[in-house]
Amino acid sequence: MTTCRLCHADAAPLMADDVAYWHCPVCDLRFMDAASLPEAKAEKAHYDRHNNDLDDPNYRRFLNRLAEPLLAELSTRQGALDVLDFGAGPGPLLARMLTEAGCRTAIYDPFYAPDQDVLRRRYDVITATEVAEHFHRPRAMFDQLHQLLNPGAVLAIMTGVVTEDVDFARWHYRRDPTHVAFYSRATLAFIAGLYGYGMAMPHPNVVIFRAD
Repeated sequence: MTTCRLCHADAAPLMADDVAYWHCPVCDLRFMDAASLPEAKAEKAHYDRHNNDLDDPNYRRFLNRLAEPLLAELSTRQGALDVLDFGAGPGPLLARMLTEAGCRTAIYDPFYAPDQDVLRRRYDVITATEVAEHFHRPRAMFDQLHQLLNPGAVLAIMTGVVTEDVDFARWHYRRDPTHVAFYSRATLAFIAGLYGYGMAMPHPNVVIFRAD
């Protein structure tokens, strides 16, 4: 039996072709079998092929799915906010967008901006766009993010969300070899309950958690 990497319950086999996946009946997480998790070198080689152009208007529109509702959420707060763009990648456009909006923005990425000093501070906002699906150890990573939040902070996440009409075996999002953890709305609600967050989903692939 395999243990869920988010809630530590016993998971059940979900499917297997060239790669096996598991499903947790408690938190609804779907995740890749440990034997198939990509090594760091292969992950970076895959990310290096991404074309995250900071001046690409289509990329900006994509990130606005998260940025616009997040900035609306933050609009009533006074003063400049300290923001961490976690998993910023090779083209940290979201960090630029939030800086343009008046935030004090730091970035962290294990491959492209691995400055550990930024993980020793606390933040009013943490963003993670197209990051959570790469978590080999989701519980450990969400624990880490939670510890970096100030009281009343916001954790904003963009990731492909599993819905009832998704054919998991054929889902394009699953076929990315670096995507290893998949969240449904029930999974996101489990995470909210785990840390006592309020939760809103302003877009089908965006969740905004509010820490009390």
